[in-house]
Amino acid sequence: MNDVQRLTAAISENVEKAVVGKKETVSLILTALLAQGHVLLEDVPGLGKTTIVSALAKSIDCSFSRIQFTPDVLPGDITGYTMPSLTTGERNVVFGAVMAQIVLADEINRTSPKTQSALLEVMQENQLTIDGVSYPVPLPFMVLATQNPVSAIGTYPLPEAQLDRFLMKISLGYPTRAEEVEILRRHSTGAPIEQLKPVATAQDILDAIAARREIVCSPKVSDYIVSIAEATRKDERITLGVSPRGCLALMESCRAKALMEGREYVTPDDVQALCVPVLAHRMVLNKQKNVRLESAAVILQGIVQNLRVPGLS
Repeated sequence: MNDVQRLTAAISENVEKAVVGKKETVSLILTALLAQGHVLLEDVPGLGKTTIVSALAKSIDCSFSRIQFTPDVLPGDITGYTMPSLTTGERNVVFGAVMAQIVLADEINRTSPKTQSALLEVMQENQLTIDGVSYPVPLPFMVLATQNPVSAIGTYPLPEAQLDRFLMKISLGYPTRAEEVEILRRHSTGAPIEQLKPVATAQDILDAIAARREIVCSPKVSDYIVSIAEATRKDERITLGVSPRGCLALMESCRAKALMEGREYVTPDDVQALCVPVLAHRMVLNKQKNVRLESAAVILQGIVQNLRVPGLS
C-alpha cells in the first residue's frame, strides 16, 4: 500500500465514524478532492449530506466555511466586499464565506442564479475578485454543494454553466434498515462528528494531488473518453452533450482513482466506474426525443455499453 492509499484509507475510515453506510460516496468525494474538483450532492433533506462535508473538513484539518443559501443571500456575502474605514477612510477588504479550504454551499439551489454565479470564478480559477482585485483562496480548495431535488418548493435550477463547474454530482440515497438502526445507536450518546480528530493535513492532500499528475492516461484510454463524449453529442435524445471540460474532468478523476488504488495508470474500468457521476449532470436531454423519459445516467450507461472497450496492450 502506497502513501496515498494509506492517506485516503485513513480519511475514509475517520469520516465513516460520523457517517454510516456511505463508503462509496466518501470514496467519490476523496477522488474529486485529489482531482481538484468540486462535488454536488443532491438528495432529499436529512440524509447526511452536510455531515459528510463537515466530517471531511475535520478529518483533513482544513479551514471550513458553511454558506446557508437562502433567497436573500447576496453575491457579496459569498465573495466579499470592501468597506471604508471610519478612522482612516481607506477601503478594507472583508472576505466572504468562500475564503476557506473546504466550503459547504448548503442548499445551493435555494438562492437566485445571480448569487449562484458568484461561485463560478472561484470554482474555476481558485481565486475571487473584489472591486477589480483578485485574491487567491487557500489550497487545497473544494466546494461541496448540497441541493434539494429540483421539484422541491422554493428551488432555482442550477444553470448549465454552474453545473459544469462541478466535477461530480452524487446522490446519497436512503440508508438500509440496519444502517439506520446503527445511526440511531451512534447518536444515542451524542453527535459522533464532535469526536472526530484530524488524520491528515492540508499538505498531505497537496502532496497527493501532485502525485496524481504522475499517473499515466494512455492514448487508448484518452480516445475511449473522447468516444464517449462524441457519442453523447450525436445521440438524438441529448440536446447538449459532454464538452471538452467534461472529458478533462473524467480523465483527472480516473487518474485520482488509479492513484487511490495503487496503480500508476488509468484503465477503461476506471472510466466506466466514474463516467456517470462525472458526465451525466453535464448533459441536457431532448425532452421531445426522450419519449420514455430516461434519465441522463441511464442513457449514458447505454452509450458506454455500446462502445468498444480498448485493450491496454
